[in-house]
Amino acid sequence: MARFKLTLEYAGTRYRGWQVQANARTVQGEIQRVVREISGRTDFQVYGSGRTDSGVHALGQVAHLDLETRLSAEALRFQLNDALPGDINVLAAEKVTRQFHARHGAVGRSYLYQVSRRRTAFVKPFVWWVRDPLDVARMRDGAAGFVGMHDFRFLSDDDPEEKSTRVKLEAVDIAEEGALVLVRVRGSHFLWKMVRRLVGVLVEVGRGALSPREVPRLLSGVTGHPAELTAPPSGLFLEAVLYPGDRFDRPLRSAVAVDRGAG
Repeated sequence: MARFKLTLEYAGTRYRGWQVQANARTVQGEIQRVVREISGRTDFQVYGSGRTDSGVHALGQVAHLDLETRLSAEALRFQLNDALPGDINVLAAEKVTRQFHARHGAVGRSYLYQVSRRRTAFVKPFVWWVRDPLDVARMRDGAAGFVGMHDFRFLSDDDPEEKSTRVKLEAVDIAEEGALVLVRVRGSHFLWKMVRRLVGVLVEVGRGALSPREVPRLLSGVTGHPAELTAPPSGLFLEAVLYPGDRFDRPLRSAVAVDRGAG
């Protein structure tokens, strides 16, 4: 049985996230359906690097596929893409050793969030439209408080009794591109809803509703659980998954651009 590393992009709007669920359409479920169709086999396994929630997108999700096949990696990629729906695309496929594991072997991940400062008729599923003016300098000041090793239990729905909620963030970068404010978060791993709540906090800082100095207090739980600040899934993209030896040098730019325009 061969193991293939698959790098995928997808628009998550029509899916209930990555992971297979009963009576719900998911990205992993679509991939498994197509593998059955093209191979005629049921004795295969698809493992993703991690879950993405309902409505969340990916520019570089990674999965591994264990499949008995004579197809080359490129022929497999071609046949998968020929059968997959148009909003899921296999960017690359390569044969790897059995030691490679999409989830357990990952050493870092990068997420991109797109905030739009204007109403858009075309890319609403890929942005969060914020009507209020945003002070990007204030947002950068607030972002600095998230960098490093912290306990993010108050920015997550994960249970700290069941898993560690300590996460090391390598960087939280913010850039402007036309009508967009782009937030990139890079770290070792991420908790459930953590990135969306982090972005929600930064938007509140940019609006002036929170001070950048309040970020450490949010992390400590002094100001309560910021669940009400959770940003919508539409603007979130899993940008990249990193493995030992990988370099991350992707410029910070939009996944789906929004030009300048009136609010």
